[in-house]
Amino acid sequence: MTGQPDWLAGGHRRDLAIERIHAAAADLIARKGMAGLNIDLVAADAGCSRATVYRYVGGKSALRDAVLATATARIAETIGHSAAAHTGPERITHAILSALTTVRADPVATAFLATISPAEVDEYLANNPRLAYAATQLTGIEDNPIAGQWIVRVVLSLLFWPATDPATEQTLVERYVLPAFGA
Repeated sequence: MTGQPDWLAGGHRRDLAIERIHAAAADLIARKGMAGLNIDLVAADAGCSRATVYRYVGGKSALRDAVLATATARIAETIGHSAAAHTGPERITHAILSALTTVRADPVATAFLATISPAEVDEYLANNPRLAYAATQLTGIEDNPIAGQWIVRVVLSLLFWPATDPATEQTLVERYVLPAFGA
């Protein structure tokens, strides 16, 4: 937070502006996909000028990255709460299946996945060390970047090529993923 709270706005004006801009961008992405992200539309939806968007959040790529980071954090928090009660192989299975359910239910994540190119899959997801680290933390496996990448790739494969139903996905994870972790 920066500066003094604005008594008229009910908080710090800069923080409130950023929140409003991010919310407008997330809504736009959910409605029109990543390709539909447009600074003029975000500004109109947020009730500000194009210059205000640039001043507070930067350009289109910075805005996209911020919205994706927020969605990722929200998804990770949901998976973490869901998997926390489990240990060992149950936690690995539960975290992966929870990831599938949570990502599929998130409008920003589904819009991103629906319009992502193969190069962006590599850049943002498959080879992302932060996602690999998060995968190890959420599944409770040792901090192993290769294992984390494997978990991320398993989740991605099931997101892009889902099984016929959740029970089949659970069977796939239990039968073919858990053995990789000695479970």
